[in-house]
Amino acid sequence: MEQVLGLRPQSDDTAAEPSGASVSAPPLAIEARGLVKRFNGALAVDGVDIAVPTGSIYGILGPNGAGKTTTLRMLLGIIDPDAGTRRILGSDRPHDMARAIGYLPEERGLYPSMKAVEAIAFMGSLRGLPLREGRKRGRALLEEHGLAHAAEKQIRHLSKGMAQTVQLIGTLVHRPRLVVLDEPFSGLDAINQGKLEGMIRRLAAQGTTVIFSTHVIAHAERLCEQIAIIAGGKVPFAGGVDEARDRIPAQVRLETRAGDGRWRSALPADARAEHKTGGGHWWSFALPDSGIEPLLKALIEGEAGILSLSIERAGLHDAFVHIAGEAAARALQDDQPERSGTRS
Repeated sequence: MEQVLGLRPQSDDTAAEPSGASVSAPPLAIEARGLVKRFNGALAVDGVDIAVPTGSIYGILGPNGAGKTTTLRMLLGIIDPDAGTRRILGSDRPHDMARAIGYLPEERGLYPSMKAVEAIAFMGSLRGLPLREGRKRGRALLEEHGLAHAAEKQIRHLSKGMAQTVQLIGTLVHRPRLVVLDEPFSGLDAINQGKLEGMIRRLAAQGTTVIFSTHVIAHAERLCEQIAIIAGGKVPFAGGVDEARDRIPAQVRLETRAGDGRWRSALPADARAEHKTGGGHWWSFALPDSGIEPLLKALIEGEAGILSLSIERAGLHDAFVHIAGEAAARALQDDQPERSGTRS
């Protein structure tokens, strides 16, 4: 029985492996070191390093123009880097692994006169899936996504959201081991964005590696285990989402009944008093390296009268600003109102 979505990563009978490929899955689905790309003398990507674990959801974050799309195209072998190395699914020849990869480019494009099910089958055939099997899977997936009624409709007669769903299904119909999505949420409304997030989670649960680029940090914060931040063609950070957030110390907010006492010496030097109405006294400061326990002990023993205490970790957006800088953050913010037609 097929798993959720009917999209298991394809086995040896549906994906041609390059000769000499290792039988066991490599620990990294994607590994790139020192990728460099220039266009007309201008440096677009400057020494990018990326390592994507097999079976993970990996996000590439950055404003439009940061180098995200160029990086993805180099990884996939669509364009060659001027310098650096890359390995995809254990091979340093990306084209040899094409049948095991599903790629949804930022520039969406389907033949307007083609029927939805034929478009899906055609996309699968480009990755080695026989047309007959592509039509069979396409109909099943359209039905699963509530689009069975659209199977015989021409693309020109579908709504934009429906057409994007058809293209996404076509990207997955051959059951790839690696799925690469370039700005997949652009142009989708909130409901369809939620559906896409659910699909990405299910793909990863089935063992498929998913890597996607985005300039909307909220998607990456909800979905990703690991990320790479790209700004100005460089990667100032690559690693776990929690690791990125921990680049900024957690903030403590404390309310005490007493306004002074020997316990005050236990507060960090950077503690700031906040003036608020009411009977309590408010303080805010970075979580000490020693943790909260020694401070709590001093507050209790000093009879500070703890009324409330909260520890707030930085969000991924704050971490992005801290790591990439204000200029990249402003560019990212400028991108947020865009719904479609973005370029990276």
